[in-house]
Amino acid sequence: MVEQEAELKRLMLRGLDGDAEAWRAFLLAIRRPLQDFFRKRMGAGHADIEDVVQDTLLAIHAKRATFDRSQAFGPWCYAVARYKMIDHLRRQGRRPTTVLDDAERIAGPSTVESGAIRRDLSRLLARLPLRQRRLIEDTRLAGYSMAEAAERQGVTEGAAKVSVHRGLKTLSEKAQRDAD
Repeated sequence: MVEQEAELKRLMLRGLDGDAEAWRAFLLAIRRPLQDFFRKRMGAGHADIEDVVQDTLLAIHAKRATFDRSQAFGPWCYAVARYKMIDHLRRQGRRPTTVLDDAERIAGPSTVESGAIRRDLSRLLARLPLRQRRLIEDTRLAGYSMAEAAERQGVTEGAAKVSVHRGLKTLSEKAQRDAD
């Protein structure tokens, strides 16, 4: 395992230095360890392992300049893989598992009460600045990860977290005042 990591780091560093052949060899060599990593965590029969491997390879390629040459390669690589797996599982959680024609049978018919709740929520959210409102809608209602929502709104993930936190606090205070 130590030898494998040393070889992967060597290929990675050569690829960073502009050796295209070493970079291709690196991408081929890292594929199997990534597959094993995802099989162990997602289950051997998981159908999307290859998709997550591809996403991870793309992320490694895109983020390769962030690799600190003085650090171990494995932790950096598997951190990228872990985040890609989490992103994939979050997206998978939003996937519809039934035909939309069956939605009313599953969720029940839309009621006056659910319409009133949506209206009240829309009114409450409208009191927030546009970017803050959109970040809350993306993360709390649409199911996007914080990173995805930040990218959609053109802000850093840290700024998105702060904005959502402050927005939810403001909404809570405003809702409490309205209730009193």
